[in-house]
Amino acid sequence: MGQFDVGGAEICVDDGVSGGGLGMGTIEEAVRVLLVGLGEDYEREGLRKTPVRVAKAFIEGTRGYRQNARDIVEGALFPEAGIECGTGQAGGAGGLVAVRDINLFSYCESCLLPFRIQCHVGYVPSRQRVVGLSKLSRVADVFAKRLQEPQRLADEICLALQNSISPAGIFVALQCWHIPFPRSLNHHQNAQLPFRSSMQGWVRTRVSSSSGVFNDKNSSFLDDFLFLLKLRGACLGDAGFLNNSWCPSMALDVGVTSHPPMVAAAQSILSSIGEDPFRKELLGTPNRYFNWLMNFRRSNLDLKQNGLALNSIVSHENLNARVNDRFGICSELNLPFCALCEHHLLPFQGVVHIGLFHDGLEKAIDRSNLQSMVYFYGCKLQVQERLTMQIAEAVYSVTGRGVMVVVEANHICMVSRGIEKVGSSTATIAVKGQFSTDSAAKALFLDAISKSTEAES
Repeated sequence: MGQFDVGGAEICVDDGVSGGGLGMGTIEEAVRVLLVGLGEDYEREGLRKTPVRVAKAFIEGTRGYRQNARDIVEGALFPEAGIECGTGQAGGAGGLVAVRDINLFSYCESCLLPFRIQCHVGYVPSRQRVVGLSKLSRVADVFAKRLQEPQRLADEICLALQNSISPAGIFVALQCWHIPFPRSLNHHQNAQLPFRSSMQGWVRTRVSSSSGVFNDKNSSFLDDFLFLLKLRGACLGDAGFLNNSWCPSMALDVGVTSHPPMVAAAQSILSSIGEDPFRKELLGTPNRYFNWLMNFRRSNLDLKQNGLALNSIVSHENLNARVNDRFGICSELNLPFCALCEHHLLPFQGVVHIGLFHDGLEKAIDRSNLQSMVYFYGCKLQVQERLTMQIAEAVYSVTGRGVMVVVEANHICMVSRGIEKVGSSTATIAVKGQFSTDSAAKALFLDAISKSTEAES
């Protein structure tokens, strides 16, 4: 927990970053270098506008470098006669104010990937003034729209608000989610990962920072603030929120060969958004961003579907839990995947549900092989519609009967480019063969997905 003792000292918060500056053209050129390094043709349909889209996303996602928290608060402090100097609770002075569930996105300084934040801010007014409530979230957004790590983000929000508002105390609590990496999904490819919680499976941490009366162990303000968080279902002691092992990229550096042009391109992106690429915390960032992108490198290898068919036969006895004998349908649900949107170079992650007709007591495709197929088509530059159809066609080429594929995913590009549609998800369906004409079989498969969802809830 970060703490600031501001006392009577004057604290200067420098909200700007020296050097750098806007560099749309530089970022666009860097993206072209990255696409070439991934084995892609940036002139092909689907990628022609990717450099400018990515550049706009980086500029929008780091606009906090060009904003000043004090400018936001100035003019938004209002007189309130009931708030006297001091923090005594008798007589109505010093009442706690809390703004909860502020949804934010920031870029992780370790890997350049966006991460989600739920921010809660509490303060105790003083000097007979209060601040416009929207300004608390706007100040938090200024610092979120920079390259960050959770604890520093909480500290910066707390210090800026304390310095700008001069309250009796500030408390900032953050719950943060970082997207898992494809390798972690691949290592657990047989796991039944739930999806309905859009943050399920993400790396999570919780941090806080405080000043003034919130640092007094004998004060009730902190207890009151934490109680108000619990009313909204937020608890800083939630199980699963860890205070370590934050960015997955930190564990993936060893054994990966660097690619100088791509690393230099990532470094130029840092300079173009207004950062210092030689800041201690950013020295390994270009290489880690390169390592992330290489998970989605274009492969010239074809999926060996004949080998898949030969190695994927399982006995009917092992299929009882997932086969409906009346219709001869085998269903595999919640196959996890992570892909990279080719329009924005931002990840989308979710699950794939596959239903297929089998030959009764003869053949069906094993779950592990279906997961390998999902992983093969997922780990490349993709769009969800194409991914769904590619999986359906690949399974159909093996079974030759009916195949139905449902893909559910959360797209980072829906929330991290100023759109802010937190919690939204996208579902796509592809149907081949017998499922196209058998409405009862289709309904049965969709009902299996529904029951799986209810079981997760």
